[in-house]
Amino acid sequence: MNSINQSGWKPEMGNAGDTAPATYTGNKALMLEEALIFEIGTAGTTGVDLADAPQVAARLGNLERHRDIGLPGLSEPETVRHYTRLSRQNYAIDLGFFPLGSCTMKHNPRLNEKVARMAGFADVHPLQPVETVQGALAVIHELAHWLITLTGMKAVAMSPKAGAHGELCGILAIRAALTARGDARSVILCPESAHGTNPATAAFAGYAVENIPATSEGRVDLAALKARLGPDVAGVMITNPNTCGLFERDMREISDAVHAAGGYVYCDGANFNAIVGRVRPGDLGVDAMHINLHKTFSTPHGGGGPGSGPVVLSEALAPYAPLPFVTRDKDQYRLVEEETADACHPDSFGRMVAFHGQMGMFTRALSYIMSHGADGLRQVSEDAVLNANYILRSLQDVLEAPFAHSGPCMHEALFSDNGMAEGFSTLDIAKGLIDEGYHPMTVYFPLVVHGAMLVEPTETESKATLDQFIGALRNVAERAKAGDPSLKSAPHHAPRRRLDETQAARKPVLVWREPEQAVAAE
Repeated sequence: MNSINQSGWKPEMGNAGDTAPATYTGNKALMLEEALIFEIGTAGTTGVDLADAPQVAARLGNLERHRDIGLPGLSEPETVRHYTRLSRQNYAIDLGFFPLGSCTMKHNPRLNEKVARMAGFADVHPLQPVETVQGALAVIHELAHWLITLTGMKAVAMSPKAGAHGELCGILAIRAALTARGDARSVILCPESAHGTNPATAAFAGYAVENIPATSEGRVDLAALKARLGPDVAGVMITNPNTCGLFERDMREISDAVHAAGGYVYCDGANFNAIVGRVRPGDLGVDAMHINLHKTFSTPHGGGGPGSGPVVLSEALAPYAPLPFVTRDKDQYRLVEEETADACHPDSFGRMVAFHGQMGMFTRALSYIMSHGADGLRQVSEDAVLNANYILRSLQDVLEAPFAHSGPCMHEALFSDNGMAEGFSTLDIAKGLIDEGYHPMTVYFPLVVHGAMLVEPTETESKATLDQFIGALRNVAERAKAGDPSLKSAPHHAPRRRLDETQAARKPVLVWREPEQAVAAE
């Protein structure tokens, strides 16, 4: 709850003219303070009447329950209101512009949702006989064809469940290729601005990680990269377009240098939305790249899932792709699994998941691709880049844009908090933006920029929407430059006051416990 609002009212104060302090409820206009469901519910309440269960002999032995399960009981109106009120406290792409940088929070077309709910897709089971799921396998096969075509690669692994999972798939394919030629290399190179999952994935796979610096333009220092290449370098993990919002113009030369040194090139495909339909990573010498279907091809991000991160592979790495994968024999689709892999795919590094991938994401992504077509996908990237540059040039006079001199940006505009009044920072701007009705942009990333603010508008936002956001961010930035003290306590209109984020991260309260009952002294 807020400890103070913009008018200066505090919980211990009453309203003007009151003779006694008012009770502070935490309610704000039509936004009621929402208690925990355990605090609302009671054990004796239920929203549904059920017939008495038949008496049967228990088969649980000593595991049979002898006390209440401890779940709250609510009536139907209480249940509906509780979850509806909670939903009003959540910001979503269906409510407004979501400016998170390097996340591509684009609109999720309702057509995709309709297709994902069609019978045969929504209710398919991974253990069904292959002859009963031919349509589902056809979707996976068709989506795989599109991904290979759009990236100019040789093969694709469809089973990885997210971007980081896809990174692991690519690194394991690189390791398998090196092992096959008896080459025990131990180092993966990562640019300083890389997504955090890149070095984490390489380390998880057993590699030592070394950073490659950036130039003053915000791009990989090609000379430094070449100087570090050697017989111990297994490969480089590079994001293109990179996290500074810039296209790596030396990508082809980087790939040639890494290949000449005996290594492989992994590309983080998180920002593929900026170049889909215009640039094929395979033409740039990339050996492996994950594709975030929830970024480039509009499938929902969800609450940490469901995700999908297919990995496209070059001709050099295709033989080591994981199982299973879909293939077509004449008029029949089938899955290549361990039992049949020896005949056609003997060098696979193994299996990433139990089954075949995320069907709901496959249907949504293929719907998006087919509804756009090749020309539409090209326009997606063009409009995304146009929108990002519009934001960059519209705000560079009030917010420092450290790489504005490097030419047009790609998918996102990058700003810093340099030039703010003393004591004011990116965090104050982000919290102030909440009061303007927007979820904050990505903050303090990439680490190569002081007080970074990363804004990605995607192609789905109109000029009117962008103008409204630009006006809001400009207002907050001007207040920060002027040293407006009210920003230090923002947000004022959110359901909760500004938290101590360090303590919230280090000492979160994640479990509700029933308050202890006070006991009178004897």
